[in-house]
Amino acid sequence: MARLTINGKPYEFDVDPTTPLLWAIREQVGLTGTKYGCGIAQCGACTVHIDGTAVRSCSVPVSAAEGKKITTIEGIAAGDVLSKVQQAWLDHEVPQCGYCQSGMIMAVTALLQEKPKPTDADIDDAITNICRCGTFQQVREAIHAAAKA
Repeated sequence: MARLTINGKPYEFDVDPTTPLLWAIREQVGLTGTKYGCGIAQCGACTVHIDGTAVRSCSVPVSAAEGKKITTIEGIAAGDVLSKVQQAWLDHEVPQCGYCQSGMIMAVTALLQEKPKPTDADIDDAITNICRCGTFQQVREAIHAAAKA
């Protein structure tokens, strides 16, 4: 039996402990904002926070997440109020197809928690998520705007 705390809510379900956290979040809990991209922790579409650290959930087994605080894209807004990163995403028209955006927003949120005023070099080092639509310039602008918010 797996016991996970996701977005502040406890969940318990029967799943193989080696199951990737991504699939437990999507299939067992029903939170589909976290996306499957590559399955090898390269693209970042599956990024969530575990104890405040951005991780690629496709490569983390459920057993490694038990007892830790997991936050998904569904958990970063305060009710109907978007986080400053989510708002910057809209203000700077970042989303194109939108598929990678939840993972990108989670990675940026973690970056801003660690470095509230990141430089371009900090962004280049920390944000390795892939956007196939090529919105990287808008992403950078949105990150700087969120840092000023």
